[in-house]
Amino acid sequence: MNAPGGGCQAEFDAQSITPDQARERIRAAVRPLDERETVPLAAALDRVLAHDRTAAIDVPGAANSAMDGYAVRGADLPAAEAALEPIGEAYAGRPFAGAVGPGQCVRIMTGAVMPAGADTVVVQERAQVRDDGRIGIGAGERPGQNVRAAGEDVAAGAVLLPRGRRLGPAELGLLASVGAAQVEVVRRPRAAFFATGDELRAVGEALAPGALYNSNSHTLGAMLRRLDIDSEDLGIVRDEPAATAATLRAAAARADVVLSSGGVSVGAADHVRNALEELGEVRFWKVAVKPGRPLAFGRLGGAWFFGLPGNPVSVMVTFCQFVRPALLRLAGESDPPPPLELRATTQEPLRKRPGRVEYQRGILRPDGGGALRVAPAGAQGSGVLSSMSRANCFIVLPLESGRVDAGAEVTVLPFAGLF
Repeated sequence: MNAPGGGCQAEFDAQSITPDQARERIRAAVRPLDERETVPLAAALDRVLAHDRTAAIDVPGAANSAMDGYAVRGADLPAAEAALEPIGEAYAGRPFAGAVGPGQCVRIMTGAVMPAGADTVVVQERAQVRDDGRIGIGAGERPGQNVRAAGEDVAAGAVLLPRGRRLGPAELGLLASVGAAQVEVVRRPRAAFFATGDELRAVGEALAPGALYNSNSHTLGAMLRRLDIDSEDLGIVRDEPAATAATLRAAAARADVVLSSGGVSVGAADHVRNALEELGEVRFWKVAVKPGRPLAFGRLGGAWFFGLPGNPVSVMVTFCQFVRPALLRLAGESDPPPPLELRATTQEPLRKRPGRVEYQRGILRPDGGGALRVAPAGAQGSGVLSSMSRANCFIVLPLESGRVDAGAEVTVLPFAGLF
């Protein structure tokens, strides 16, 4: 069980809103883009449908065999045993042209159209070719068995895929099955992002004392690409009010969403939030989450703005929890199911104080009996990006919880589907 932790006041901030409140405010504010475009089916992977797509044809287009065997009339199925006369063969794409009469059958392959008069398939393993050439069938067969009905997969006129569906491999195959050569989709959202800090250097530059390589922009760019967002990296912005304001103006002029990392706290060099208040509107800027409490959300001209913390793990946590749902909504995706939550037993104690929802990095594994167990993925500091690389899940500890003892059940969010 969760044991109460000390130092509650150190984690509690009266100006913070809860993660659920933050997500609800974002959801209430962000609306899907209303711009559409038509793309070839081959270019539609990960795009979002702009309207309901109905089927113009039945799939399959005719009743066909689900197995290799013999097409027969259900009325000829015996109570004990019968012998039927084979009158031809049917293959996928090469139907039998005649009709099956009483006492007759047709050799049929999987996917072949059912011959006229036949309504049942006896699989070849349950039929015997007799010396006289007739096909012997025993008891136990059922009328209508092993036959796929016309329209069984998709019926003509039915909604094939609803508006707001993100198109994955299965959806592209489904569209192809009804002959869709192109689809109308929502325009991809455009995102512009930058990192702030005099200490930052681009990868490849020499590091001066106290300088750091800019990892956040590479992390942000990769997470945006995973969501199929058109994005532009605006580089590194120095800790100067004028430079910060100029970058925000330029970004808002050409993007639907602007993302920054760093500069949203209360330090003397944290200029992003001040610039946002001057140029736009701040909806909130503190969330009771760890890592990632300083998180600014607001409006900047015609763009939405997310000011993410500067620490690398905080960037990934806040993007996953708050930015990702907003981008999916902006892209027109219908409310997706919430991320998969599992319950697992922690193998080690977990340190926490009440006052914030914590997303600790964990390694989730099944034990020999099929139960799930989780352990911390090393140090949990918000600057320890290597822990994200080692982890495969978040361990989610609720706002009110304190220290968690080894052996307790906790909620975990697998990274699969999040990043």
